[in-house]
Amino acid sequence: MRVQVIPFGVLKDWLGASATTPVMSMELPDGASVAVLLERLRDTLPPGAAAEILGSIAVSVNAEYAQAAHILHDGDEVGLLPPVSGGTARTANALDESREDESILVALTRDRIDAESTVTGAKSGEDGAVVVFDGIVRNHTRGRRTLHLDYEAYEEMALRQMRELGLMARERFGVRQVTMLHRLGRLEIGETSVLIVVASAHRTAAFEACRWLIDTLKQTVPIWKKETFADGAVWAPGEPFPKEIAIESGEGPHET
Repeated sequence: MRVQVIPFGVLKDWLGASATTPVMSMELPDGASVAVLLERLRDTLPPGAAAEILGSIAVSVNAEYAQAAHILHDGDEVGLLPPVSGGTARTANALDESREDESILVALTRDRIDAESTVTGAKSGEDGAVVVFDGIVRNHTRGRRTLHLDYEAYEEMALRQMRELGLMARERFGVRQVTMLHRLGRLEIGETSVLIVVASAHRTAAFEACRWLIDTLKQTVPIWKKETFADGAVWAPGEPFPKEIAIESGEGPHET
């Protein structure tokens, strides 16, 4: 059988995928698992590099997280996902069109995010509080001067995960409305990279939901950040995947 493999972030660099041909085709025996695919990839990597490259990754099959024992089928799309930085939407501006109401709004965009109008649009007469997380691009990281950032995502899967987080936040914290917007592509200093707006009748629920959303997004939503400094570039080290998602342990980012 043949499966399509899509590496992201630093894995794309290591495995030689390009922006024009990001999908790698791989032949596997019928009934092969994710673990078998990873072993095949391990065999193609330079000696000593496999643990570093494949360490701490997660794997998706058809835009859903999958474990090593997951059985693959002909035509499956397998994503190789390094720890994220921090859904079919492969357009310049991807909006979750599947929502049944306006209580959960998620989007990926390559346009500047207008935080002020987004916050205004989230408010309703029944709300007693609106809590906002506005993540912006700063001019330095770990003592190095930042020139710009580049974000990429597994878009179909990212939108799906973002919407699921919004639904979970609404149920868990009892908030009325959740908006999550994330930029893709090139971002300059001072621009908004991620905007989360939570509207609720009570401030405590809004604060707790907003904090939980950004923390969980940074761990589970497949979006990656490449930082370009005055003296080089690096894929940002992501937070470790939760144990139920990660395949195995390993190391961090790689200079380019």
